[in-house]
Amino acid sequence: MTTARRLRLPGIAYGGDYNPEQWPEEVWAEDVRLMREAGVNMVSVNIFSWALLEPREGEFDFSRLDRILALLHEHGIAADLATPTAAPPAWFFRKHPQALPVDRDGRQLSYGSRQTFCPSSPAYREAALRIARALGERYGDHPAVVMWHIHNEYGCHNAECYCDTSAQAFRRWLRERYGDLDTLNDAWGTTFWSQWYYDWDEIIPPRTTGAVPNPTHRLDWRRFCSDELLSLYTAERDLLRELAPQIPATTNFMVNFSFEALDYWRWAPELDIVSNDHYLRSTDPESEIDIALSGDLVRSLAGGPWLLMEHSTGAVNWQPVNRAKTPGELRRNALAHVARGADGIAYFQWRAAKAGAEQWHSAMLPHAGTDSQIWRDVVQLGADLGALAEVRGSTTAARVAVVWDWNAHWAVEAESQPSGELRFVDLVRDWYRPLWQAGVAVDFVRPDADLSGYGLVLAPSLYLVDDAGAANLTGFAERGGTLAVGFHSGAVDANCHVRLGGYPGAFREALGVRTDELFPLLPGESLTLSDGGTASLWSERVALAGAETVTSYTSGPLTGVPAVTRHSYGEGVAWYLATRPDPATLAALLARICEEAGVQPVVAGVPTGVEVVRRTGADAEYLFLIDHAGSGAEVPAEGVELLTGKDVSGWVTVPPGGAAVVREPRNRP
Repeated sequence: MTTARRLRLPGIAYGGDYNPEQWPEEVWAEDVRLMREAGVNMVSVNIFSWALLEPREGEFDFSRLDRILALLHEHGIAADLATPTAAPPAWFFRKHPQALPVDRDGRQLSYGSRQTFCPSSPAYREAALRIARALGERYGDHPAVVMWHIHNEYGCHNAECYCDTSAQAFRRWLRERYGDLDTLNDAWGTTFWSQWYYDWDEIIPPRTTGAVPNPTHRLDWRRFCSDELLSLYTAERDLLRELAPQIPATTNFMVNFSFEALDYWRWAPELDIVSNDHYLRSTDPESEIDIALSGDLVRSLAGGPWLLMEHSTGAVNWQPVNRAKTPGELRRNALAHVARGADGIAYFQWRAAKAGAEQWHSAMLPHAGTDSQIWRDVVQLGADLGALAEVRGSTTAARVAVVWDWNAHWAVEAESQPSGELRFVDLVRDWYRPLWQAGVAVDFVRPDADLSGYGLVLAPSLYLVDDAGAANLTGFAERGGTLAVGFHSGAVDANCHVRLGGYPGAFREALGVRTDELFPLLPGESLTLSDGGTASLWSERVALAGAETVTSYTSGPLTGVPAVTRHSYGEGVAWYLATRPDPATLAALLARICEEAGVQPVVAGVPTGVEVVRRTGADAEYLFLIDHAGSGAEVPAEGVELLTGKDVSGWVTVPPGGAAVVREPRNRP
């Protein structure tokens, strides 16, 4: 949480999206009674209520919201009050049809769902600020309101709009970035394919065209779209901060497998409290790793504790097949988020909807009512979070940093790469997975971050890196750190221009290697390695330039060529992985790198499948142990197990499929 504006709520926040406007008012009393039973202490309200609050332009009706907030306050439940600007009403689009978004193919989309507006529309911005102001003026000192929930999931459905209004905004953004057309033409490499621009009005968004678009044009478009949505958030935030300076503001990020539209390194400093939505893929057999990776990344964005604003009690409604959670999974998921720094656990939504697009999405109170396993699990989780109240505000320390950059993410997955099979998140997760299995604590960092507190920095996929970021990473190794870099990293600069002289570009000197040609592999193709493992996806003709060979290829056209290298650089060491080793081989390699770097797991000898995380508070440390394998475990620990209240001396028992959280003294041996 990034500023002095803190959430005025004791303990861990617990609740979910509350949409009482979808139900008869007589249901509300039952809702608050059951919330108290479940241990709910905060709900998000008003997220999609614009049409009810402003039935006609400039005419407001707050009577329903007045009663909702009064009822919550009467029962001791805090409100995370949203500005409902993610879903403008139908009357707005009838009056301002030009505010509807246009897709890449030039089709104007219709209203009738959510997020159906152009982020650059002046009419939308004016209307959004009008209703935000009305809410701030009416509820800025309401005793129930403890946080502003600005908008909802920015960019979820309208991250990009290709209309003429967006084109004008894009040109303004480019003028601020480059200053003049000569600088832009140079940055974009517009001498290629006769793309030179002589007038700013010639520049349009990267709409559908007959061939491959200019990669720098496309990259700057992604940057612009992220910034344009951010400007909407900061406009609402600044207005509410003026009206109610004591109330912190957030908006819910979507740091999960499916969303890549926004550069959250730029967004996070603008939030008083960083919050995130996270949902599981039904097809992911190791979704617990996705939860951990997301949680570590959000904690790193926040610089400390954060809030989980949405996840699901069971099945979602938007995947091809929406699977329910297995017994105990609801609890394990929530506690894993807390372990990774979440000081609040919330769901979409409180009561399962009987109508609308999300009627088959699970909720805290399901269609079956209180005679259901989900409800019993929700009540149990409320008790668990109550027992963990003292954990709030504690932090996590890590000696390993993983480099994550949205610009590199966007660039490596652009068209006309040497391989269209490269997926940034998959490559990062390849390296994260063995660290998670080994119980090694991890932070995520920008390429230009302060690395002084780390012993090991990993850059699994950093295709694009600017000069400052490259110098920061190589300087870390030169000053005594251990740096490991994945293939196809350092290849291009901030403008997507290839760094000449051989690959891996910006990292050649530090890694002590030079590649003159890339040999990406076909889907299903693999090569054997000298250490007995296999490699897939990628290979390259690496020549040593000071480094030593750790592993080489033993099959294919590159037989005998280095696949993994190690280089003493300055006072440190730099490793290069020029291919994608199989999981077991990669795990063994990263274990060796960690050992050489002096990196230790949180607790040694914990069985595979038991997640281990430690949060550190002012007076105690909190050891989280979560069994995802279903076998249970005995783990060395001393202190008090908070979920049961039992003293722990020597060993703590983690039940099969269960969890334990041990308060340990700060001066433990």
